[in-house]
Amino acid sequence: MYYDVHTHAFHPKIADKVIQQLHDHYGITAVGNGHPEDLLNRATRAGLDRVIIHTAATAPDQVIPANNWSIELAKSDERIVTFGTMHPDYADPEKEFARLERNGIKGLKFHPDFQGFFMDDHKFYRIMEMVQGRFVCMFHIGDRLPPEKNPSCPLKLKKLLQNFPKLKAIGAHMGGLYHWEMVAEELAGMDVYFDTSSCLPFMDKKVLYEIINKHPRERILFGSDYPLFDPQDSMKELQHALKLKDSELELHMSAVESLLA
Repeated sequence: MYYDVHTHAFHPKIADKVIQQLHDHYGITAVGNGHPEDLLNRATRAGLDRVIIHTAATAPDQVIPANNWSIELAKSDERIVTFGTMHPDYADPEKEFARLERNGIKGLKFHPDFQGFFMDDHKFYRIMEMVQGRFVCMFHIGDRLPPEKNPSCPLKLKKLLQNFPKLKAIGAHMGGLYHWEMVAEELAGMDVYFDTSSCLPFMDKKVLYEIINKHPRERILFGSDYPLFDPQDSMKELQHALKLKDSELELHMSAVESLLA
């Protein structure tokens, strides 16, 4: 199975609003409209079998609606895998984790920058204690703020991995958006997965190869960050950037299966 491990899709009522918010934050004009149908059509054109769709509750009262959407999407099409979400201030996370498990959800997405918490906060560590070894966790890592001021950064992820050795973690954006030198120094080679979403056009190629040479290829997962980017274009970009043969590209597209097993 070939996967795009990092995509987003939204209810049609809010898709336009969310895409505008993404543009305002990242300065990137989305290629897609954010609807599940558009994502699946693009994934099919790219030769992908499945997409993993992520959502992140930006407030405690969004946890249930966001997870309802994830459960609904996962049941709507066999090509869709969804990750649930949790907020550190949510009152009863264990009850919600049990509900996600009953509905076949195997992963969680955390975006500290949008959700308004720091990855080394004790409340977040309480959540990690509950989920390590239980869910796959996709973490947004990095942004334009310097690491010490950023809610997420490679050092905070490294500390998380050291404190929770059973954690099955994916560091999005090659382990740290705009923090790639720190990824090369601190994270590459650790027991963590990276995805390739929203990073290759912005990375210094020397730093990219430093990470690639230190980190197992089977722990680097293909992700497009749709609707910001198109899966087929992102696949071509990955193949070109790493000078991959088709068989080598396939490794990055299929490696997540062992993580989800």
